Amino acid sequence: MLRTPSDEGAGTGTDSRTGTGTGTDSRAHPRTASRPARPAPKTWLLVATACAGQFLVVLDVSVVNVALPSMRSDLALSGTGLQWVVNAYSIAFAGFMLLGGRAGDLFGRKRMFLLGLGLFTLASLVGGLAQEGWQLLAARAVQGLGAAVLAPSTLTILTSAVPEGAARARAIATWTAVGAGGGAAGGLVGGVLTDGLSWRWVLLINVPIGALVLAAAARWIPESRAGGARRLDLPGAVLVTAGAATLAYGIVQTEASGWTSAATLVPLCAGLALLGVFLAVEARTKAPLMPLNLFRRRSVASANVAMFLCGGGMFSMWFFMTLYAQNVLGYTPLGAGLALIPSSLSVVIGSKIAPRLMRRFGARNVAAGGTLVAVIGFGWQSTMGPHGTYVTAIMLPGILMMLGAGLAATPLASLATSGAEPGDAGLVSGLVNTSRTLGGALGLAVLSTVAASRTGGGTDPVSLTEGYALAFRWGAAILLVGVVLMAVWLPKKPAAPHLRDRPRDGQSQPR
Repeated sequence: MLRTPSDEGAGTGTDSRTGTGTGTDSRAHPRTASRPARPAPKTWLLVATACAGQFLVVLDVSVVNVALPSMRSDLALSGTGLQWVVNAYSIAFAGFMLLGGRAGDLFGRKRMFLLGLGLFTLASLVGGLAQEGWQLLAARAVQGLGAAVLAPSTLTILTSAVPEGAARARAIATWTAVGAGGGAAGGLVGGVLTDGLSWRWVLLINVPIGALVLAAAARWIPESRAGGARRLDLPGAVLVTAGAATLAYGIVQTEASGWTSAATLVPLCAGLALLGVFLAVEARTKAPLMPLNLFRRRSVASANVAMFLCGGGMFSMWFFMTLYAQNVLGYTPLGAGLALIPSSLSVVIGSKIAPRLMRRFGARNVAAGGTLVAVIGFGWQSTMGPHGTYVTAIMLPGILMMLGAGLAATPLASLATSGAEPGDAGLVSGLVNTSRTLGGALGLAVLSTVAASRTGGGTDPVSLTEGYALAFRWGAAILLVGVVLMAVWLPKKPAAPHLRDRPRDGQSQPR
């Protein structure tokens, strides 16, 4: 039977208000004495359900990529609007994820999982039925909000259920592989649905799947939470989201207005100012969304900065690869999705073999080595031409890029979640996803602007290829910075378990 470890799972999964869970004394409840206690769910069912939630939210980051040309023609979206179909989701996802993580700690991880998934599923329905571009963008933003509430709980539920050690490393590897597979499978799923039905089904497909995962979560995931007062830092969540969105908007404006125009400088400065106010609020509030002292822990600080850089470099890969396949090489949406299957498989393989390599070479070396493999893939991809062949222009560089991404993600997630106090499990899980997704959103804004500056408004295959190739060169440079940072700053291995299992002063006992 599964028993959720205390505190890191916020107690025992027992809700004191209902009296359910392990350890209930039937003598104190005569009415239920004859009823056998419901057995705790098997670990694999719980892990599978948590990973299914993670798969959905990551899938929706990339599933729309191959459908973008169809969305543009159907809803008359501009080029900038097309980019915001991706970024409206990503920025809301990243900006509110810290709030989602803390809400899970305080109000219950299962409750937030169900709430986030319900909101995500409803927004998917609205987006799939959108008749105007603004309706689609609004639905994508609400999807991102639902994903931000859901995603931190997936990792926290998993780490609470699986004991520290090799078993947890394998579980995190599965979570990473499923998440990476969701991003990688987006191209194929989107292509099949767009070609076979319409672009609307890349969103509508979430409705039946979301309903199934909701039912599974309600049955198999136990409730858990951390102790402490139930206070949420809503101003912090709004500030970090508004700052990131405004900063991304300013970066996008450089494409049309240049870096020195007021249309660019005003949102850039406003975005930086909002992020500065966010840090000031976090330093003063009694219940901060992101406790700044958390970054005094080397593993948390270094792994999250590395996640941010990896997201900034790698996130745009699917965006540019699908555009290159369709706009330059003439692939259909389905053809573009099929072309990326080897990349999809390689990211899953990389994530699954990473724990074995971590035991032999250490988490830091595997993370840096995996990122270096991705750099080689990005460099290769940047040599693409307007008449490239599938094997050398898509398949082989794609395999290297995503194999490296899979190898790097598992050790970084393990390091980032190993250095925090048990009561901050949801917060740290949210921070991991925030760093990666926010880095990806800002990276996509930067690299899209870089590509557009080289393209110069041209839509012929040669101009487009030159823009995409330059974006991949910049992506490789960002990842190289990440490799250097990992080599000099990351700890060699996750923090020892006993450092995390000690309760903090004043921390409440498990319910």
